[in-house]
Amino acid sequence: MTIFSTLLRASAVALLLVGGQAQARSDDVATPALWRVSDADTSIYLFGTVHVMKPGVSWFDGKVKRAFDASDELVLEIIEPDDPRALGTTMAGMALAKDGVKLSDRLSPPARAAYQAAMEANGMPWQSFEIFNPWMPGMALSVAPLARAGFRTDLGAEKILRAAATDAGKRVNALETIEQQIGFFAGLPMEQQVSFLNATVDGLPDLDKSFDSLLRYWKAGQPDKLAREMNESLEATPELARVLLTDRNANWARWIKARLDRPGTVFVAVGAGHLAGKGSVQEQLGALDIKVSRVKD
Repeated sequence: MTIFSTLLRASAVALLLVGGQAQARSDDVATPALWRVSDADTSIYLFGTVHVMKPGVSWFDGKVKRAFDASDELVLEIIEPDDPRALGTTMAGMALAKDGVKLSDRLSPPARAAYQAAMEANGMPWQSFEIFNPWMPGMALSVAPLARAGFRTDLGAEKILRAAATDAGKRVNALETIEQQIGFFAGLPMEQQVSFLNATVDGLPDLDKSFDSLLRYWKAGQPDKLAREMNESLEATPELARVLLTDRNANWARWIKARLDRPGTVFVAVGAGHLAGKGSVQEQLGALDIKVSRVKD
């Protein structure tokens, strides 16, 4: 999955913005939202993804499949390397603390105790993370509980879309590089990194419930409800929200505007949190006088 794109909350929103074997109902039919931007010779579809999924959710059909089939090109947030070790190596290198301060020493005594207990409860020795900056374990804690709950990265929307594009001979491009996405975290001021980690730990008890709500709204094609829940959880980390959400949305809106100058049909798939609520890609496009229409069933 794109593990950075929607880490907007310290926990659940992390996976809008990573598997297990639990089974979902085979009749779990989803109708996620889809939008379209177009001019005389160009159509750009905007689809919000979820990076992990349980088995049995049917979403790649109907209007989404028709739009994908009509497209010449798939554009994702990043193109993940085929070897996951390459991603891990890049992350670890950028996460190393250069000032020699141990991670636990950056936390207040109560926060340190809560963090260490959370790491141990999720099967991760906190001692192994002492050499890293706080965003690294924050990210790890965002992922581990959902993996145990049966969510699988190989069922995430990006994985399915990229495989389908490859099979169909479509071009696959990306809005960002892996180094850029990691850099969003690595470049955060230390105070914000600590806030992110603390908010992640605080949100762990409600993670499953929060993510289930977000996933339910995604499957029902209800971005307004998704945005309300997401915005509430973003209050704890406003700087992280700006860096990971609104600034990137503005960049992508400018990319979409420029892409309209070339003919063709493009299917853009980014984390669902980017297409919901205040500061969304659609809102940013509106500020550029670009009309966005919701695609009906």
